[in-house]
Amino acid sequence: MSERRACKAIGCCRMTMRYRTTRASIRQRMKAIAHERRRFGYRRLHVLLKREGYLINHMA
Repeated sequence: MSERRACKAIGCCRMTMRYRTTRASIRQRMKAIAHERRRFGYRRLHVLLKREGYLINHMA
């Protein structure tokens, strides 16, 4: 049975089945930096994570 038919049969959206959560390691590191440097905004957090080698989309 295809994914489309299975989702239609149970009445859920196909994108719900395909949703991927963000990587936990990036989220933990972002929270740690935000806790250490409370005045930093998302732009500076992005720069710091990029310097540490994390690949992060600018829209995420």
